[in-house]
Amino acid sequence: MVEEFPKHHVSIRTRYQEYSSVLSDLGKVVRENGPIDLKNSHLIQLAASAAIRSEGAVHSHTKRAIEAGASSEEIYQAIMLVTSIIGFPNVAAAISWADDIIDE
Repeated sequence: MVEEFPKHHVSIRTRYQEYSSVLSDLGKVVRENGPIDLKNSHLIQLAASAAIRSEGAVHSHTKRAIEAGASSEEIYQAIMLVTSIIGFPNVAAAISWADDIIDE
């Protein structure tokens, strides 16, 4: 699965390469230095993405969770688990964004 980033994202990463490298390294270091496996890391980040209503991040972490072995049921559960925190309308939006990826 080839990941395409929004133009603005690519522009920032291109213009500020050192910053971009540090951000990428930070995510990698955090994922590799703890007991949580890659799949569950992306499910946690997916739930956080839903909480901040970031469509792009929901898309990204849905893709990455699937690549790490998550099922669609795990994707939806990760989103629905935060209902009492972020409310049903936000969960419904995040599910529709996850559907964009799952239904591809």
